[in-house]
Amino acid sequence: MAIEIPESEIVERFVRASGAGGQNVNKVATAVELRFDVAGSPTLPEPVRARLLARRDRRLTDEGVLVIQAQRFRTQERNRQDARERLQAFVDAGLRAPVPRIATRPTRGAKERRLGEKRQRSTIKQSRTRRDWD
Repeated sequence: MAIEIPESEIVERFVRASGAGGQNVNKVATAVELRFDVAGSPTLPEPVRARLLARRDRRLTDEGVLVIQAQRFRTQERNRQDARERLQAFVDAGLRAPVPRIATRPTRGAKERRLGEKRQRSTIKQSRTRRDWD
């Protein structure tokens, strides 16, 4: 199940791209800054919205607005398409609920290996201590 985001909820702004591109980069606003209000979107179901806002994504502002900057390509249209694909991928990531972790116990072998490594480390450190140098 994919969520279709209406055009009215997406705000696009075209800016000049940074980096290589010759004279074109100084004249044409090819980079796209796409904004989508995750917190205030009526399209997103509540569980999806909660999962997306809970993610520690640096593209999300404190107000819950997703800001995607696309300037990988030289044309405005291709950057626009790239930004929308990244938005769709972000929303799709919120559709899948995380699988709950099942608590397990370490095996006897794992415990023995850990304790053996601790003993070995201890002896290495003990050998470094100062012994009657007088």
